[in-house]
Amino acid sequence: MTELEKIAYAKSFIDKLANGINPLDDAPIPDGDIVNNVRLSRCFFYVSDILKQVIENGAPAGKKVKKARRSQFYITRDQLAQFDYSETPICITELAQRINNLIDTKQVKKLSYKRIVNWLVSIHALVEQQEADGKVKKYPTEGGQQLGIFLETRQGQSGEYVVVLYNKEAQTFILDNIEAILSHKDDEKENV
Repeated sequence: MTELEKIAYAKSFIDKLANGINPLDDAPIPDGDIVNNVRLSRCFFYVSDILKQVIENGAPAGKKVKKARRSQFYITRDQLAQFDYSETPICITELAQRINNLIDTKQVKKLSYKRIVNWLVSIHALVEQQEADGKVKKYPTEGGQQLGIFLETRQGQSGEYVVVLYNKEAQTFILDNIEAILSHKDDEKENV
């Protein structure tokens, strides 16, 4: 008998107890018996439901079910055709999220915004600069600006900050080059 069969067998006993039936001889349990207590009956139904879930997941209690491995990010031309371009310039995280909204993230890994940014650095549309605080930030080059990547100063709770934005032309450029982005290899972990 497999572990799952044992669990199913135990579940059948719990189900009978929950319904006031003696699992050994299928006789009704007398009304005054402790097993027919409403709180115990509810507990039996609860345990039965948990066992049902264990059986459906195909793993004995205490053992992890291996998740199906998602394949590397990919997107079809038909999916790309559904992309919701923004007339208002957006940041790279929003752009990546809009791309990821087109795929089944249960089957396919998400596209990381870092992967797009690293590719833009590799083609010299963005450049890395170390700031006074030691952080490395990326800014559009002249070529990046011609593609539609630009800086905007915004006001936040902590004061002014600069954000890199991508207009519709830049969004189109990125989607038109999605295969180059996907084939680009860099040192950072991809598809985080």
